Amino acid sequence: MNVQERIVVIGAGAFGTALAAVISLEGRYPVTLIGRDPELMSDLREDRVHDAALPGVPLPDALEFSAEPDAISEASLVLFAMPSQAQADAARHYGPYLARDAVVVICAKGMDKSSGKLLTEVLEAELPHHPIAVLSGPGFAADIARGLPTAMVIAAEDKALSERLANMLSGRTFRLYASTDRVGVQLGGALKNVLAIACGIIEGAGLGDSARAALISRGLAEMSRLVEAMGGRADTVRGLSGLGDLVLTGTSHQSRNLRFGIALGKGEPAETAGGPLVEGFHAASVAARLGEKFSVELPVTGAVAAIIDGKLDIMSAMEQLMTRPIKTE
Repeated sequence: MNVQERIVVIGAGAFGTALAAVISLEGRYPVTLIGRDPELMSDLREDRVHDAALPGVPLPDALEFSAEPDAISEASLVLFAMPSQAQADAARHYGPYLARDAVVVICAKGMDKSSGKLLTEVLEAELPHHPIAVLSGPGFAADIARGLPTAMVIAAEDKALSERLANMLSGRTFRLYASTDRVGVQLGGALKNVLAIACGIIEGAGLGDSARAALISRGLAEMSRLVEAMGGRADTVRGLSGLGDLVLTGTSHQSRNLRFGIALGKGEPAETAGGPLVEGFHAASVAARLGEKFSVELPVTGAVAAIIDGKLDIMSAMEQLMTRPIKTE
């Protein structure tokens, strides 16, 4: 083990703080959490609790905090734990401070809404000299921070790198599985947010658990089709990033995407239901466009995008889905 390794997590929201805490708790590497608000970072250093993001969860004594971007300059591994639409700006802001051989890990589940690109494509354009990996899978911040058993997946193009990252970041309660399918891992993480909104719509509209089960299974099928069309492996989304994440966010009320869908299902407009703060709100229209681009049928995803845009009401969407041509399973 290289004693010179240092890990930095950028993004002092719930997920970033949870990741920094669980990695620091193992005590194998120095870990620093970086946020842009100096007052918040000072409070975290003093109080060792992030009441706004993770109330009641003590943060490890060894965890360091900073609001200075140059605090990443000696890190061999930098985790980008800000929302998907902020990843490009963060790369531009922090990129000049990265060590020359630093590895960057994307810890967001979405796609760039303006270009429709995967986040690895976005960051590779901004940080062309750094390997870009991606972390995804079923893990709520509160569970991770409290040390509850959590398994996720980390993907890099290079197999040896993905395995090294999995070993570096895994611990007693936080286990990472290595993958080389960045496309499948990213699309699984992004599309499950859209499908979780659909699960919420079903719940909010009172359509029953049978409808939710049907949606999860058919949603997984369309997710697999898009992954294959974009060069990923279909079996990836039948694992942690895809099925595992979809089961979690499509059934648990800890999920913002599910809660947003429930609000839609009860008739609340997308904007007032907090849609812009939900990853699936942005991913729905992007995924629908990708379906058209790659000639892949995405009926559930398309219906969610149309409902969010106010182009389709829920009952009409359900009727469209239930009257599609019957095919062999």
